[in-house]
Amino acid sequence: MSRILNIHTYGDPVLREPARPVAAITPEIRELVADMYATMRAAQGVGLAAQQVGRTEAVCIIEIPEEYDREEENGPRLNPDVPLSLVLVNPEIVEKSNETCTMEEGCLSFPDIRGAVERPWRIVVKHLGLDGQPQRTTLQGFMARAAQHEMEHLAGDLFIDHFSHVKRLAIRTKLKRLQTETQDKLLGRETV
Repeated sequence: MSRILNIHTYGDPVLREPARPVAAITPEIRELVADMYATMRAAQGVGLAAQQVGRTEAVCIIEIPEEYDREEENGPRLNPDVPLSLVLVNPEIVEKSNETCTMEEGCLSFPDIRGAVERPWRIVVKHLGLDGQPQRTTLQGFMARAAQHEMEHLAGDLFIDHFSHVKRLAIRTKLKRLQTETQDKLLGRETV
């Protein structure tokens, strides 16, 4: 039975901790992935990295609605050979397109904070599948964006790191409040 885990928010040091490579696909790793899917679905997200649930294994997941994988309504899927639910273990981007796209992003670790982020439109990711076999997966469009966002978590980087100085100034009060709430929770203090 999958569990819904706590999502760690900005101000928790685990979000800046680089992931450790996974040595083997064990039952514990499969259980972590199942728990991450349950957690992400409960929070209505489209991606989740291990750090966001307080773990440091190099594991992230993506699950996007089919309509997010189309450039236009009823158009063909951008990634027809890729499942809409994707597990990336020890992922590494080995190729990225020069073509980029800027879109507003959010993050489950940053409730109510959104901002524009420019990312490559297409990437090729080398990773392990849950069967333990090495894979190379080409992603484009929104799916590539979601994978890059989650893989940055694995490196200890956050989407706010892409924000302009002006945008960071605009959200600094929200960030400070979130950081304080997170630190209070970590110290076992309840916020009013």
